[in-house]
Amino acid sequence: MSQQTNTRDAAVDYDRLAAHFRPIFGRIAAGASAREKDHRLPHEEIRELASAGFGALRVPVADGGLGASLPQLFALLTELAAADSNISQALRAHFAFVEDRLVAAPGPGRDQWLGRFVRGELVGNSWTEVGAVAVGDVLTKVSPDASLGRGGFRINGTKYYSTGSIYADWLDTYAERTDTGVRVIAAVSSRQPGVAHGDDWDGFGQQTTGTGTSTFKNAVVEEENLFDFDTRFKYQTAFYQVVLLAVLAGSVRAAEREFADEVRRRSRTFSHAAAPVWREDPQILQVIGEIGAAGFAGEAIVDKAAQALESAYRAALDARAGRISTEREEEINDLAELASAEGQVALTPLAVNALSHAFDSLAASATSTAKNLDRHWRNARTAGNHNPWVYKARLVGDRSVNGTELPRVWAIGAAK
Repeated sequence: MSQQTNTRDAAVDYDRLAAHFRPIFGRIAAGASAREKDHRLPHEEIRELASAGFGALRVPVADGGLGASLPQLFALLTELAAADSNISQALRAHFAFVEDRLVAAPGPGRDQWLGRFVRGELVGNSWTEVGAVAVGDVLTKVSPDASLGRGGFRINGTKYYSTGSIYADWLDTYAERTDTGVRVIAAVSSRQPGVAHGDDWDGFGQQTTGTGTSTFKNAVVEEENLFDFDTRFKYQTAFYQVVLLAVLAGSVRAAEREFADEVRRRSRTFSHAAAPVWREDPQILQVIGEIGAAGFAGEAIVDKAAQALESAYRAALDARAGRISTEREEEINDLAELASAEGQVALTPLAVNALSHAFDSLAASATSTAKNLDRHWRNARTAGNHNPWVYKARLVGDRSVNGTELPRVWAIGAAK
């Protein structure tokens, strides 16, 4: 895979960029199965990536980062997912927050955040309210506290699905200000009393993403780190979804690699097989080939969606500079949302079915818990259950038939 950035900035060579991280990816892949079996969270692996600059991939070279385009970022996330899909998903909120700061107006605040990313600081997710909260309601509150001095606030609340937060230095937290009623993103330092993380995600896949409960009890957040939610980057929903597409595509590639290794080493066969040696059996090779083709399709879908995100990013910069109208920016954002939705509808069943089919390349030994091959299907099935694709299929159809654009921001909660 070789890509060039399509931005106005100096081109960054993808192969050179990937070569920097592939040795780390290799070490991550070597321990992925054992980590899942032992439920060992990849703290060291994520920290090694951050120290190597992975979290600053999107930061411009002039600001000390690696200057990757969005297609390059998502290609690397796919490669990382092929090593351990949990880690790509654990970094999902980080790269979304980076993107938000990239499109923010230039100034000291933006520069400070870019510097943090370059230093290896990571951001986790803390958005979803716990319990029977009505759709759209926000129970997590940010309140001014005079004892902290001017600009000091306290945050209180409990969040679930806090993916990646257990590894993060900062938490991208959706909350409401009590003094103004404005919905905000609070960037809360995770290294303080009053912030606690629980590794209590009980899904059968993606078990080491560090997903679970985050609790805030009078934790401190500075006013400079409160961002009006309505100013957040417009293509955020599509961005989050394309990370999950990279997780799916990488899971298929991981399965292709591991099932091919098992086929290559297998010495047993059947009397009615199509060849005397398992690795030469044309029916078995066909199965592996079909998995590989699904991986290729997954990578192509990720790249196509990432190109649409790149256009949305460029449109955000152009709109801010007055080079295009707000209406044109909205149109480009709608196309990014459509690309992510169509990609989700196409890739979710493709990946899950391909990973189920992978077991046809081996006999009963494929189900051995020692081999742990089922983790690839479990991981893809779990990632595929985020943001239900059946809703996206309906919305894509509604757009085709009735011209209704897809929603770019939506919420989850209890029915009223």
